[in-house]
Amino acid sequence: MLERIWSAWRSAYVSETPVRSSADSADVDAGSVFSQILESGAPDAETHIVHRGRTCFVIMNLFPYTPGHLLVIPYREVADLDQLSPDEASDLWVTVTKATVVLRAAYHPDGMNIGLNLGRPAGGSIPDHLHVHVVPRWTGDSNFMSAVANTQTLPESLVDTATKIRDAWA
Repeated sequence: MLERIWSAWRSAYVSETPVRSSADSADVDAGSVFSQILESGAPDAETHIVHRGRTCFVIMNLFPYTPGHLLVIPYREVADLDQLSPDEASDLWVTVTKATVVLRAAYHPDGMNIGLNLGRPAGGSIPDHLHVHVVPRWTGDSNFMSAVANTQTLPESLVDTATKIRDAWA
């Protein structure tokens, strides 16, 4: 017997993405999905940008592993860490550190995963624009759903999560 778990609100994540991924686009000159978001002129609340810094910004992951899953991204589109200027590299890690402080204040996680996937073979879905994942984690947050049903449950919408993070960032 096939079981279904309905999370209808998640359909917006799939069907209403504000811009296309450059990896899926015939227009290579359009840049990464992150560059497209920045160039769209859309308000931060619509694009889920929660912080803008000097050389990088922070955006909600459109397909989060857990509530509060953030991406810290340099404005300049580069594929690898060694392509960052010293100022960009410094600002990136200062912002990653601040993101951990913000997530602790907003969500009180038991721990965090912080990482990069450099290149498509490493799992990078947007390999031309490096981004650091900052993922809050809780003891027991991986439950039977992912192991048995290949399903993930998230307890709040991206809009609610972004509001909490913007408030904590301030």
